[in-house]
Amino acid sequence: MKRDYYEILGVSREASADELKKAYRKLAHQFHPDKNPNNPEAEARFKEASEAYAILSDDEKRAQYDRLGHNAFGGGDPFAGADPFASFGDLFSELFGSDIFGGGARGRGRGRRGADLRYDLEVEFSVAALGGEQTLRIPKHKQCAKCAGLGGERETCPRCQGRGQITLQQGFFRIARTCDRCGGMGQSLKKACGECRGKGRVETIQNLSVRIPAGVDTGIRLRLTGEGEAGHDGGAAGDLFVVVTVKDHPLFERDGTDLHCEVPLSFAQAALGAEVEVPNLEGKEKIVVKAGAQSGDTIRLRGRGLPRLGGGARGDIIARLFVEVPTKLNDEQRKLLEEFARISGDEVSPRRRGFLDKVRDLFE
Repeated sequence: MKRDYYEILGVSREASADELKKAYRKLAHQFHPDKNPNNPEAEARFKEASEAYAILSDDEKRAQYDRLGHNAFGGGDPFAGADPFASFGDLFSELFGSDIFGGGARGRGRGRRGADLRYDLEVEFSVAALGGEQTLRIPKHKQCAKCAGLGGERETCPRCQGRGQITLQQGFFRIARTCDRCGGMGQSLKKACGECRGKGRVETIQNLSVRIPAGVDTGIRLRLTGEGEAGHDGGAAGDLFVVVTVKDHPLFERDGTDLHCEVPLSFAQAALGAEVEVPNLEGKEKIVVKAGAQSGDTIRLRGRGLPRLGGGARGDIIARLFVEVPTKLNDEQRKLLEEFARISGDEVSPRRRGFLDKVRDLFE
């Protein structure tokens, strides 16, 4: 007497498709013959679980089984009219990451994809800010033009008869593997190409123009599809990844899309106010500094910073003022400052008064 399929998988009769798959996956891992070599009992349990899952994962066969049990199939082969290894192979493709059974086989191959390439590109700050074109010299393999990447004249592979796969029978397993002679192409090399000597690829150095979008930052990767290494046996080319490094700017410090710079002022300019020039990405412009400016005060130039990568409003330039105290005075300058100090007397600024009050509170 055959055991109940639900009992075999350890699920209820109301189990969902996901619950069935989860239960079968667990049993498949536990009793797989590769994990239990020379163990007939494990092989029988594995085959039993596979049969149960093949029936219950098919909605029509499950409905018949629910109504009539094993009699639904007249005591004959429950897999009649279906390939029991189809769902079996698909599940193992999911479990083990490869199509090792006939039902999950992929058929004839189309060549291997070429490798991806990386190019480290250092660009000037102005190019990163405003965008521009850069020419790259890329050493790589390209597809042989003479044989179109096939390596030469080809013929039907005698090992797999053009199928790209060979099928092996191991007990109740049917295992399909990629043909080791043609690599899944279904064709083997009959006569090598004189240009590439059968490799399908030739070495070259390619001059490639790449557009640097405005607003790129260090670490940004630009992907150029199909500009990597040529494929093997007519396969697709890989991609080229351009990794950008932006050179430092002599005046600006970058903070996202904002730019910071320091603008020095003389003592007189800070005290009296002045009109001074500050840099921007396109050149320079004048700003007005109000009288009484202090070191650390900032002036924001809106929309003068970096563009946002992919579009959007530009950032700002933030000019930080720095008041320079003269280190050397001539006689006239000294006399004038001494006179200024005499006239000022004990006058104390609000900022200095606050500092003195805090010092007094600290030590009294």
